[in-house]
Amino acid sequence: MTRDEFNAFCAALPATNHVVQWGNSDVWKVGPKVFAMCGWNDGKDAFTFKVSDIAWEILPDMPGLRPAPYLASRGMKWIQHYEAPGLSDTELKAHLTASYDMVKAKLTKKLRTELGL
Repeated sequence: MTRDEFNAFCAALPATNHVVQWGNSDVWKVGPKVFAMCGWNDGKDAFTFKVSDIAWEILPDMPGLRPAPYLASRGMKWIQHYEAPGLSDTELKAHLTASYDMVKAKLTKKLRTELGL
């Protein structure tokens, strides 16, 4: 997946917004909460996303994936796809969607309603 494809995919999810921060990273949010990022890998595309407890146990052992720098060291369950082979585009999209869903579920009911979710 390219950075443009990543941005297009995240933009297509309902009620998302995009900012560029943290050293030119594309940061995607649902409401005020981050669910995905692209950047932080010596200028190469690296895709970072929140994962479930089960995915946290499995994904770090896969080639091309690692606990996300900065986030995982703070006890957060975030994975970074930083090099090949990593995940296929289909798998990456599934994990980005799961991250979006986990973050969306943590928003207040009021905010979800305001966002039309």
